[in-house]
Amino acid sequence: MDNFGDGKLKEHITSEPEVTIKTINRDNQMLILGSDGLWKVMSNQEALDCIKHVKTSQEAAEQLVEEAINRKSCVDISCIVVCFN
Repeated sequence: MDNFGDGKLKEHITSEPEVTIKTINRDNQMLILGSDGLWKVMSNQEALDCIKHVKTSQEAAEQLVEEAINRKSCVDISCIVVCFN
């Protein structure tokens, strides 16, 4: 993958993904995929608390992006929420 990303930054970053395998069970409610624009301004628990009463994945993602903007996130904000129930 030599053509992925900014060549000048290759010594500082990698295109190798960090992968964790988890089994989804009844205790798992959702998966939040977010860019650093989201995670730099809120913790995992704050993100869950922010969307615990939202009914759809779309609404949850929009709420998280809005909250990151309200918290003055200074970088791009991307978010996908997958609800399991």
